[in-house]
Amino acid sequence: MNRFRTAGLAGTLVAAMALPGAAQERPRVLATVGMLADMVDNLSDGCAEVEALMGPGIDPHLYQPTAADVARLQQADAILYVGLGLEGRLGAILGRLGADRATLGVGEGLDEGENLIRTDDAYGVDPHIWMDVALWARAIPAVSGFLGDLGCAAAPEGYAGELAALDDWVRSSIASIPPEQRALVTAHDAFGYFARAYDIQEVSLQGISTETETSIADIRDTADLVAARQVPAVFVESTINPRSIEALRAALRDRGHEVALGGTLYSDAMGETGTPEGTYIGMIRANTIRITEALGGTPAPWPDALGPWAAGQGLGNP
Repeated sequence: MNRFRTAGLAGTLVAAMALPGAAQERPRVLATVGMLADMVDNLSDGCAEVEALMGPGIDPHLYQPTAADVARLQQADAILYVGLGLEGRLGAILGRLGADRATLGVGEGLDEGENLIRTDDAYGVDPHIWMDVALWARAIPAVSGFLGDLGCAAAPEGYAGELAALDDWVRSSIASIPPEQRALVTAHDAFGYFARAYDIQEVSLQGISTETETSIADIRDTADLVAARQVPAVFVESTINPRSIEALRAALRDRGHEVALGGTLYSDAMGETGTPEGTYIGMIRANTIRITEALGGTPAPWPDALGPWAAGQGLGNP
């Protein structure tokens, strides 16, 4: 299930598109999650018809494909997925569909050296690779080549430059948080790559999968750590029920430590379509601003290289 095994199928698609009467048809490319669809959309520059299978607020760990979703997958000319177990319940379907259409698992090409975070659970590796902007950008060449096989001449330099500027901005912003308060407390373990890349401690109530249950011991141990560090805020996630974080805040009140709710972070899905947070850059921007401000830091000035992106989102000079 990779670009190289299906290159012949992609070539057949390109040839079909070149036939008389088919010149204006665009390949239908379906990505499993919004973060990946956004990368494809940026790199294809309108050449492909790009959609995300899972929209805002959808938890890929718990996602159950409907009959309509399966039909969308079957109708796609090409499919991209993160892999690394993220779309676990889709695995069998993706395997079958990969036999007769171009597919690409972007996470598979990143498993080199120490790039991926190893885990002791059923995943084996942490699949939330988009949380480290520089690591996520390493998927650009594979996605660009995949689109080239579909007849879309992708120009990756511009998007790669934007992500490089975003990575630097996140690092500078998080560095402004006082070291003793640099702890990111969330419901589930989705921010390991963010924590490793940007020097902030990750503290989560659940493991990588949201199928696990938060125990009383988990809440107690986390409350002890947050109170001892005097962490000023904790965070909920757009795809996760906030009840475990509310239970943590109650446990902290019992310890005499009132902790603020720092806002909602985007972990496994982006924001609503048509908003800045409905893009990958906007998702990371919103997360970084909320984390930085809630924990006592000051976001760095927005980079000039991302000025055009901000203007396109109606943000002016943020």
